[in-house]
Amino acid sequence: MADLRIGILGAGRIAEKAVIAPARANGFEVAAIAARDHERAQDYARKHGIAKAHKDYAALVEDGSLDAVYVALPPSTHAEWSIAALRAGRNVLVEKPFASNAREAEAMVAAAGDRVLMEAFHYRYHPLTSRLIDLVAGLGALHSIEAVSNVPIPDRSDIRHNPALAGGALMDLGCYPVHLIRTLTGVEPEVVRAEAVQEVPGVDVAMAATLALPGGGAAEVRCSMTAGPEITLTVIGEHGRLHVINPTLPQAGALISVNGGAKEHVERSPTTFDCQLAAFAEALRGGAAPITGGADAIANMRAIDRIYQVSGMAPRG
Repeated sequence: MADLRIGILGAGRIAEKAVIAPARANGFEVAAIAARDHERAQDYARKHGIAKAHKDYAALVEDGSLDAVYVALPPSTHAEWSIAALRAGRNVLVEKPFASNAREAEAMVAAAGDRVLMEAFHYRYHPLTSRLIDLVAGLGALHSIEAVSNVPIPDRSDIRHNPALAGGALMDLGCYPVHLIRTLTGVEPEVVRAEAVQEVPGVDVAMAATLALPGGGAAEVRCSMTAGPEITLTVIGEHGRLHVINPTLPQAGALISVNGGAKEHVERSPTTFDCQLAAFAEALRGGAAPITGGADAIANMRAIDRIYQVSGMAPRG
């Protein structure tokens, strides 16, 4: 029986995977939805068996029956509505990227107080990520890392092609390689180089960046909305080489290879979203604080801001 009630801001597909599908197994009732218009919220509620469709975002965050709010809106609005929910006493799970920029991220964390505020980097809660941390540690001093997140997004009307909504390849796709490199190395890397591809001013359809690693190594971040699909990780250290296919989405079929050996398949279940919602539920029940909490979220946004700056583009927002 559900002991936690969650409301969803945004009637998009990501909410189906991130919250609706894994909710029951993790003690959540998806109790309310709000969308950019009430009719859309009502349709979404009927489709997914959600009891309440609020008239607007403000009504949902003020709903005192909710334990938490999942913010699945365009990144440009993450700060506004996360802060509104936190000030109303709700715990918040907010989609990646956490905010438009580090300044907004800091304001969100300041508003959280003793409430749970967690960025939805779902891959971080999957057992594969802990395994990769151990494997990378076994490689010794790191010479190079290459993390790639290329996913075609051909629809130019998509919000991810809209700079006013904090879109861009780095924001939507590159946030994963940036976070993965930070996770695997345990350090906040310096941005040495960055190059953006812009079809129209202000929209990076692709980004490539070089980050300095301790000991003189380098990490490469590559992301594109016009290439792929390709989600890979390659790490070379003094003791060997690790290559991973789908490191951030193992339910799509992840493969691990060490030193060119046989490819090891990763179990597709549980999904990263199952693991993420379980971690959020644990935090709400007074357990371990989220790994992707406020300090981590601010640090990731700072790295993203810096990549934009080095590329000659302005940070979002």
